[in-house]
Amino acid sequence: MKIDLVLQGIFSALFIASVLRISTALILPALGGLITDLSGSINIALEGTMLVSAFTGVIVSGFSQNIWLGVLAGIASGILFSGLLAYFHLYLGTNIILAGTAFNILASGGTIFLLYMLTGDKGSTSTLASGMVPTINIPFIEDIPFLGTVLSGHNIFVYLAFILAFLVERLLYHTKFGTHLRAVGEEPVAATSVGINVRRVKFISLLISGFLASLGGLNLSMAYLSSFQRDMTAGRGFIALAAVYLGGRKPWGTVLAAIIFGVADALSNQLGTLNIPSQLVQMIPYVITILALVLNGVRNRSKIIEQTKRFQEREMTRIANGEK
Repeated sequence: MKIDLVLQGIFSALFIASVLRISTALILPALGGLITDLSGSINIALEGTMLVSAFTGVIVSGFSQNIWLGVLAGIASGILFSGLLAYFHLYLGTNIILAGTAFNILASGGTIFLLYMLTGDKGSTSTLASGMVPTINIPFIEDIPFLGTVLSGHNIFVYLAFILAFLVERLLYHTKFGTHLRAVGEEPVAATSVGINVRRVKFISLLISGFLASLGGLNLSMAYLSSFQRDMTAGRGFIALAAVYLGGRKPWGTVLAAIIFGVADALSNQLGTLNIPSQLVQMIPYVITILALVLNGVRNRSKIIEQTKRFQEREMTRIANGEK
């Protein structure tokens, strides 16, 4: 009987709507990770940026009793956090992987320390009334059966995620800055030779990444939930990076990959009602992530083998024809 109810839940409008809400916290940082990956300085600190933004947004909102002031503070903290990472990497010469890892650790421990200092609680801000961003009901669409449940009634970050995906695609492939960014990521020496300021392009890409990741963090603490919880990102920053590569390092491919991971997360929530050990259920999103990366690696390896075969065939043909 429980299985039937779970299946009904999975094949319902409410489940699809929940996938969109859950995927938002992956789509936003994944777009940020994509931009920095294409610039040649991948932002490993997405996880930490999300934590810092989620924490700052709730704290400022709670103490000021102003939701939008909290959102602005959260965005500012995420950009500042990424700006510090960019400074360490681009001006002090720190390896960005090591620096990003250190920043993640700093964010995890730092938010817990400040949480205790400001609220006296090391677990969450449940005692602090911080509020949530409002939901948006789309006129006409909200009255359409099934479609209204899927598309209407989401918080602002859900809609922003898809709007920003479109804007990121336009930025990367239809603007001068996007061309410079991709050139810097592919051949920084060649980019420098034609007058592109490589350091500035990478710095800006990391700031944009921080902005997008901060929206993902705020979505968790001020929309999906109404409070901050210690380490509430739960690896989403790293899953977002996986989505970048699974999506072929393309904006809409990245969005689709993030949604696939969102489906796995939503599915784990549905299966939680069955008599299955909770540890196994909680593993589902991470197992799916690992399997997706393995499949992506196999796919890329097949492409390399195919390209090598075509190259060898061309060389054999050239030699047979007596060409030099």
